[in-house]
Amino acid sequence: MAPIRKPYQSDVSDEEWSLVVPYLTLMDESAPQRQHSLRELFNAMRYVLRYGIAWRAMPNDLPPWSAVYQQAQRWMAAGVFETLAQDLRAVLRLAAGRKEEPTAAIIDSRTLRSTPESGPRAGYDGGKRKRGSKLHMAVDTLGHLLALHVTPANVDDRAEVGKLAEAVQQATDESVELIYVDQGYTGERAADAAKAQGVELCVVKLSEYSSGEGRGDLRQGRNP
Repeated sequence: MAPIRKPYQSDVSDEEWSLVVPYLTLMDESAPQRQHSLRELFNAMRYVLRYGIAWRAMPNDLPPWSAVYQQAQRWMAAGVFETLAQDLRAVLRLAAGRKEEPTAAIIDSRTLRSTPESGPRAGYDGGKRKRGSKLHMAVDTLGHLLALHVTPANVDDRAEVGKLAEAVQQATDESVELIYVDQGYTGERAADAAKAQGVELCVVKLSEYSSGEGRGDLRQGRNP
């Protein structure tokens, strides 16, 4: 049932809710300890993520920030978002005519500027001239998320290959054989870290990708 209040753009639709609610229900909706609608707790969490606000800054017509924060922690501890992402990825791959699990992946990173709240977690990325955090991501060749983790911005991309490759193999039942990276991951250290997880690291040069030489491989993977 939709909330009885003015809707926010971040609110989950009825169709979206029908998809995610089986993953979010950690206890029965009628359990005596549940004081707030599960859907409204989810809407409130989406509001925080959509607008990048502090928990305490949530509007008064949403559940109390403390209740939303505690429920978000329960969901994360239970791994519900990882499970949802994995199942959704499998469905989308099958709909695209691919195998359920990929055999190839792509690793890259992105540096985000820090906020005052970042404190000691932030680092300085000399190449990007930014102080903040760095997102290290792995996706399949269709762009669906496989793994992600965050470090200070000064952490070398190559140092994170092993951790990402391990997470990719865990998420795909060790189906990935090849990981594409850009030239920032060149070197034996990164290649050896990937090899330890049963994966070959393939460095794609910008000139090759720009000319179209490597695009087919990136889209299809070794065995799509």
